[in-house]
Amino acid sequence: MQSKPEREGPADGEMNEKPGELVNGKQTEPLKHEGTRKEASQEQNLKESGDRKEVEERGPRMTKKFLRDHCKQQRLYVTPYLNDTLYLHFKGFARIENLEEYTGLKCLWLECNGLQKIENLEAQSELRCLFMQQNLLSKIENLEPLPKLDSLNLSNNYIGTIENLSCLTVLNTLQIAHNKLSTMKDIEHLKECPSICVLDLSHNRLDDPNILNILEVMPRLHVLSLMGNEVTRKISNYRKTLILRLNHLTYLDDRPVFPKDRACAEAWARGGREAEKEEMEKWETRERKEIQKSFDALMEIRRQAEEKKRKMKVEERGTFLVLNNNATDGTEENPNHNEQNERKQSIQAFVKKYMNADEEKLGEISSKDTANNETNPDFISTKKEIPKMMSVEGALVTELNKEEVETISLETQEDLHIDVL
Repeated sequence: MQSKPEREGPADGEMNEKPGELVNGKQTEPLKHEGTRKEASQEQNLKESGDRKEVEERGPRMTKKFLRDHCKQQRLYVTPYLNDTLYLHFKGFARIENLEEYTGLKCLWLECNGLQKIENLEAQSELRCLFMQQNLLSKIENLEPLPKLDSLNLSNNYIGTIENLSCLTVLNTLQIAHNKLSTMKDIEHLKECPSICVLDLSHNRLDDPNILNILEVMPRLHVLSLMGNEVTRKISNYRKTLILRLNHLTYLDDRPVFPKDRACAEAWARGGREAEKEEMEKWETRERKEIQKSFDALMEIRRQAEEKKRKMKVEERGTFLVLNNNATDGTEENPNHNEQNERKQSIQAFVKKYMNADEEKLGEISSKDTANNETNPDFISTKKEIPKMMSVEGALVTELNKEEVETISLETQEDLHIDVL
């Protein structure tokens, strides 16, 4: 029978040899714990860096070709430095790169990517707005090349400390909600940022009421949001206290700070609840008076409009009456009417005169023809039948057959004078 091979090492389930024990007649050397820990940490760092590089290589890259094609798709300029806005949000980038040619950018959107570091923005010296919310940032850094930055959005990241913002001398808006800020020390750097007017610290882990010591030394702070932090529960009379301590505050959390709110808070600080109530009644009385004053002014405008409308109606009615009087008695109101009547009468007299003369002449001719007929029966009469005049004035009508009756209207000109005739 074959003999079983001897075991050279410990079997499964057996304990490993300890340092200094004899194994197969040899003494094991003691382990160096410190060297082992360093090696393990180095291996871990190398592994993390390797994973990061692998993610960067595996994910989408911000290449020059991609940026050029993206500009065409977004109907931006193909020439890089002509663009003042670049939309690179929701692309899954793990790194900022290849933006050297985009020197004219004033607004850069990098929202909702996988960015782990703020970097490679040296060429964007004209940048005003930088949006990097919803990324994987853990530190604020590399913002020195952006001296004109006005608005910075770092919400929904993993930032634990506010730092490296003092270089932004014109920074007006800082949004850093939904991060990991927890202590007073984490936001102490805000003392070195006097230009900030709008500050959003909502939904962090701030729980120290002493953060008011930092906020009240910010000279231009007008808008502040602390919603979602534990500190709002630890500060007694939270809203009144912040209004009193932050003198320039005009908007707190979800609603504005009106002059009435500030006056009531100051009265509360002087005399408690009773003084606040009296001050509120004064403001309400003043507001009612202002409302009544506005209402009275509106009613006065309405009254003036109605008075003006009534006067216009009266004037229109008076003008209508004057026109009717002129139509019934035109001689008194219209001096030109007399001249027109005189001209018409003179024309009628002239026509009547010459018509009578024609009748007399025709009568003489007819009497001569009668005498000739009596003396000479063969005489051919030149007498013409003269139509009887129906009327001197108006139209002249001849005695003809009813089918041949023709009316001739006498046309007169307004500028016709007797001397012309």
